[in-house]
Amino acid sequence: MRVILSGGGTGGHIYPAVTIAKTIAGLEKSDILFVGTKQGLEADLIPKEGYPFSTIEVRGLERRLSWANVVTFYKTMGSLWHSRRIIRDFKPDIVIGTGGYVCGPVLLAASLSGIPTIIQEQNVIPGITNKILAHFVDKIAVGYAEAGRYFAKPGKVVATGNPVRPDVLTANREEGIAQLGLDPEKLTLLVAGGSRGARSINTAMITVHKHFAGRSDIQILHVTGQSEYNSLVGNFKQQSIDISSFGNIIIRPYLYNMPYALAAADIAVFRAGAIGLAELTARGIPSILIPYPHAAENHQECNARVLEEHGAAEVIHDAKLTGELLVTAIENMVNNRSRLNEMANASRKLGRPQAAEEIAQLAIKLKMGSKK
Repeated sequence: MRVILSGGGTGGHIYPAVTIAKTIAGLEKSDILFVGTKQGLEADLIPKEGYPFSTIEVRGLERRLSWANVVTFYKTMGSLWHSRRIIRDFKPDIVIGTGGYVCGPVLLAASLSGIPTIIQEQNVIPGITNKILAHFVDKIAVGYAEAGRYFAKPGKVVATGNPVRPDVLTANREEGIAQLGLDPEKLTLLVAGGSRGARSINTAMITVHKHFAGRSDIQILHVTGQSEYNSLVGNFKQQSIDISSFGNIIIRPYLYNMPYALAAADIAVFRAGAIGLAELTARGIPSILIPYPHAAENHQECNARVLEEHGAAEVIHDAKLTGELLVTAIENMVNNRSRLNEMANASRKLGRPQAAEEIAQLAIKLKMGSKK
């Protein structure tokens, strides 16, 4: 089976593509090619995963009429021609897009060439590229069933859930506790605002750390993001506070073993990116979500509200976030174990750990149908 995968710009588009690729390869012997841009994060991540990688030149449309959009349109015509050449040379059986504007010309070229196509939409509110592509592709795999109403052709929509990395599913709590040097007798609060960090969350966490320092019932693993770490640690140093002396607080700029952290976590404080939420629900972790306020179409809040409506999370607006408010939200969970268990069960019910396999099987079925 020959597969082209396209997705780029952010890890939220790239990691699902890698997970789908690995899942397809586990089900059927496959040759896989990724298509992205030279500027996107995919140019760094995909070669490290060991996959061949081709690039096209394309950029996203602005959400208004502008001269920049005219220039982008003409560049897109060139990238469409380049995509058709890549497709002609590779001869894929199927082409799958996982989001980002790079998918536009690749999926459109495949569709115009009569090759089966799938787009995977991670968020409740679809991106502009996927809304356009929905008119051309064969199937739309959505992370949230609620996303289906935003597509003009709902008959194409399949609610699969969002792909979750296999190591997130296989890591266990005991391994996580041991790997991260945590206490197995304490509740573990995992705080992360993404690889770059979230300043509003990190600022609020200063109050949280002071409040919970030295507590015997809870430990905090706080991943600040590379760019935020020095500022946060420096703040404590200015106040002559030695966080390491409290024994229940760990602050790291980045975690390469995040699957172990998720395995160890009893509560999470997160942004509301679709892939992060897919991992939380696959593990059944109750959460306090602070959606990124500048996400396109406010899609992070829409994602978070789905979890909140099902009782799996509490949502705090970024603009209203304070250390005191976050302390109260955490205490309400720590001090009410029955509520915490109910939230964990609700989170687990929302989880779709088999999402990648469902998408892979959908791809294989489409390929087989095209051969008839």
